[in-house]
Amino acid sequence: MSKASEEFTSNEVKSIRQRLGLGRTEFSNLLGLGRQGERTVRGWEQGEHKPSKKKLEDIQNLESKLQADLNSAPFRCNSNTSKFKFIDLFAGIGGIRLPFQKLGGECVFTSEWDKFAQKTYLKNFGEMPRGDITKIKTSEIPDHDVLLAGFPCQAFSQAGLKKGFNDTRGTLFFEIQRILANKRPKAFLLENVKQLKGHDKGRTLKTILNVLRGESVEHLGEELDISTEAKATLGNKLNYWVDFKVLRAADFGVPQNRERIFIVGFDREYFGDIDFEGIFEWPTPPMLDTKVDDILEDDLILSQRQDKYTISDKLWEGHQNRKLQHAAKGNGFGYSLFNRDSRYTNTISARYYKDGSEVLIDQSHLNKNPRKLTPRECARLQGFPENFIIDAVSQVQIYKQFGNSVCMTVIEHIADSMLTFMENFQKQKQAA
Repeated sequence: MSKASEEFTSNEVKSIRQRLGLGRTEFSNLLGLGRQGERTVRGWEQGEHKPSKKKLEDIQNLESKLQADLNSAPFRCNSNTSKFKFIDLFAGIGGIRLPFQKLGGECVFTSEWDKFAQKTYLKNFGEMPRGDITKIKTSEIPDHDVLLAGFPCQAFSQAGLKKGFNDTRGTLFFEIQRILANKRPKAFLLENVKQLKGHDKGRTLKTILNVLRGESVEHLGEELDISTEAKATLGNKLNYWVDFKVLRAADFGVPQNRERIFIVGFDREYFGDIDFEGIFEWPTPPMLDTKVDDILEDDLILSQRQDKYTISDKLWEGHQNRKLQHAAKGNGFGYSLFNRDSRYTNTISARYYKDGSEVLIDQSHLNKNPRKLTPRECARLQGFPENFIIDAVSQVQIYKQFGNSVCMTVIEHIADSMLTFMENFQKQKQAA
C-alpha cells in the first residue's frame, strides 16, 4: 500500500467527495459499489470501517478520472458563451439537454437517479448528475432561466399499469412544482407519454395544468406521498401561462412513430400581460419523407460483428407463435417487422433489450432471421448525433436508455420556438 493510502483518513474520503460536489450515492456509483454503496461511504466517512486497498486507490484516483471524463466529453458545456441557464431534471442520458445547450444554454444542475444513465451522461457531458431529486433541497439548486424535465412516464404509459398519481413515480411531478415555486424560472418544458393526455379521463393532465397555472390544489397534499418541501409549496400560486401539444417524431423527419406530449410554460409575472397565445408558436412539423433505411447500418458492416443482433431460431419461432395466438384472439399484438423501405418503425421502449419485438429488421434477403436494431441505430432513431458515446454501459442498459429517452429532433424544434419567443420578448422590452 502506498504511503498516501496508509495515511488515508475518513475525513479525506469526505473531503474528496465534497470537493467533487458529489452526494454519497453518486460517489458510490462512480466507485462501482453495490446497492448498499451509500451506507458504505457513510461508514468510511464516520470511521466505522475502511475501504479496501483497491477502493482506496480508486478514491484517490477519482478526481483525475473525472477530469479525464470532462476533457474527453464530446458535449461538455462552455459557460463562457452561454446565453441563458437551465436545469435538467429526470435527465436520463441528456436528450432534452443537448438541443438547449446547442442553442446557447448552460446547464447548471442535473438530476438523474439511475446509476447507469449517470455513467452515459458523465461520458458525454463530463458531469456527474445528482441523484434522487426528492432528497435534494431547492436551496441546493442554482437559479436558472429554463427548467427541463422528462418526468417519469411509467405511471401513465400504455405499457405500464397507468396508476398515475397513485404511483410514486407519478408523484414526482410535484418535485417539479416545488422547484418552480421556489426558483421561478422564466420558462419550462416538460415531456411525457401521449397517454398522459387521456389518463383518468383527462383528470390527471387537468390537475397538472392547474398546478402549473396556479390554481389551488392544496387538498392533494394529504393524499400524495411526496416530499415535505413539495407539500409545503402546493398552495403556492405558480401563475405560469401553460400550453401542451402531442407531437410525433415521424412528422419531424425521424423514421419512428413516437408520439409524446410536451408541456411548455412561461412565467406571467416575468413576461407580464402579453398575448401568449398569439406570440408563442409551436413548431410546424416539416412532414419530411422518411425511410427506416435512413438510420440503418450497412449489412456488410453488421456481418463483421459476429451476427450478434440477429435473433435466434428459438426466439424467432416464439415471436411467430405468439403473433398467431394473438391473431386468433382478434388483436394485433406480437412482433413488428420492418425493412429499409418502411416509412418508420414503432416506438422503441425501455423493454426493447428483452426480445426486440416492437422493432425487428427483416433480413430475408440475406437468408437470415430478423435482427434487433443496433445501439447506434437506436441512437439515430432518437435523433442523437453520431459522436454521442453509447458504450459507457452494457448493451442491455444502453437499449433501456434510448428506449426511455426522447427524440432529440423534436426537442430541437420546440427549443427553437421557446427561445425565439423569449428572445423576441427581450428585444421588445429593450426597444420600449
